[in-house]
Amino acid sequence: MRRSGLHFGKEKKKVNVPIVKEVITWILEIAIVLVIAFVFVYYIGFRTSVVGNSMSSTLENRQEILVNRFIYSISNPKPNDIVVFLPNGNEKSHYYVKRVIGVPGDTVQILDGAVYVNGELFEEAVETAAILDAELAAEEIELAEDEYFVLGDNRNNSEDSRYANIGNVKKEYIIGKAWFIVSPFKNFGFLD
Repeated sequence: MRRSGLHFGKEKKKVNVPIVKEVITWILEIAIVLVIAFVFVYYIGFRTSVVGNSMSSTLENRQEILVNRFIYSISNPKPNDIVVFLPNGNEKSHYYVKRVIGVPGDTVQILDGAVYVNGELFEEAVETAAILDAELAAEEIELAEDEYFVLGDNRNNSEDSRYANIGNVKKEYIIGKAWFIVSPFKNFGFLD
């Protein structure tokens, strides 16, 4: 006896539910890892090189560092933070790496080779040489609400806020906080 209609010998296949669940779980886990990786790289993993010897001996020329771009969206730079910025917001310039000395509202001056903030000797996080050339900071500099005064740790070999071409750094030009040395491997680790 012949059946009516077309029949090609195909039977309806049953879906293997456990395998489908496992595949969906894997896809979700991979998507979550990719999102976390993107957020980490975008906010924390920004990598740049130190140019020059202005931060010696804390950071040396050509060292690779990681920059935390997120930290200053929830807080402000503090004295002795090492910041990465674009001078005057110039996106064609290399990134500058300097130490914050003065924060908004502070008055900064360099007298007899020493840095004074609000009339008091600045408490340095690292040992520095006496400053031979105070430049603009020979007179008191009062920082506006969005300005920071920065210096290199190698004070006598640093282009920083003492010079008119850098001047006070506006917060909007600060890319983030330098927080980790990536290379060379012998210096691998967190910055103080």
